[in-house]
Amino acid sequence: ACPECDLLLKTTALTLGDKAHCPRCGALLARPCLNSIERIFALSIAGLILIFPSMLLPMVSIKIMDNSSTGTLWSGVAVLFSEGMWITAIAVCLTSILFPIIHILLSLLISSHLYLKKYHKYLIHWMRLMQHLDEWVMLEVYMLGIIVACVKLLSISQLKLGFGLYAFIALLIITSMTTSSLDTELFWQHIQKLREKANE
Repeated sequence: ACPECDLLLKTTALTLGDKAHCPRCGALLARPCLNSIERIFALSIAGLILIFPSMLLPMVSIKIMDNSSTGTLWSGVAVLFSEGMWITAIAVCLTSILFPIIHILLSLLISSHLYLKKYHKYLIHWMRLMQHLDEWVMLEVYMLGIIVACVKLLSISQLKLGFGLYAFIALLIITSMTTSSLDTELFWQHIQKLREKANE
């Protein structure tokens, strides 16, 4: 079924370079990717390495007159909580911290099992959860907020970009590459094959 409009469709074999779109709403349904499993495996490892420095190390140092302060992803969430902006703080915490971590871990778990050709009883559940989380990983929204804040502060303060920001940008690129490299049809086919082999 189409994930956007729920139109029931028959699956068909696609070759590299082909794209399958929903005839009703035009949503992209499938797009074969060369070496998708290996790419997701490598990108997930890179994302796991980057995620902690991007969230724990200083992203921006701000100096106004004689006062200076540094900001991290966690401190940004803490400020929102302290200002009483609970809903915004929770949304940022989920979409920019918790969901990206879970998504990367799931990508690593699934791709490693498929790469090593090992079946796990929760493999199907992991795959479904990862697909659901795709829509809720919003690192680019947080990045846009950082850019807007830096532009506004540039005229009244001295800004110094920290390693945390560079790690965050790299993580954003990695997550985008992971999404574009994921061949869901191929993943499901391999999961089904491993499941059938495990049940023999």
